[in-house]
Parts: sequence; structure tokens; C-alpha cells
Amino acid sequence: MTLAIPEQLYSVMKRHPEIKWTEIMRIALRQKTAQIEKQRDPLREYALKHAAEDWTAADELFEF
Repeated sequence: MTLAIPEQLYSVMKRHPEIKWTEIMRIALRQKTAQIEKQRDPLREYALKHAAEDWTAADELFEF
């Protein structure tokens, strides 16, 4: 994967060679994809849809 990084940001990154920037990107990508997947969770979507209609019913969904 190739990323386009603004020159100003790149110059700051170059001043910190002790940081493993590829690892930072892996972590950020993992977190973002987990967030996206969580948003697509069918149970969560169902709960959010019904929460708008009836908060009491939505509360019952989360009593596992």
C-alpha cells in the first residue's frame, strides 16, 4: 500500500525515526476497520432502528 502524505507531516515524521510509522498505520487501520465493522453489526442496527421508535424496547435488547 502506498500513502500520499503531505510534505509538512512527512517532515515531522522524519524527525522521529525511533517511531515505527508502519506499525502506527497498522494499528490505525485495524481500529478503523473494527469501527466500520461494528457499525454494520446487524444486532446493533436493529437496536438503533428500534431505539428511535421505543427506547424501552431497545434497553431490553442489551440485557444479555
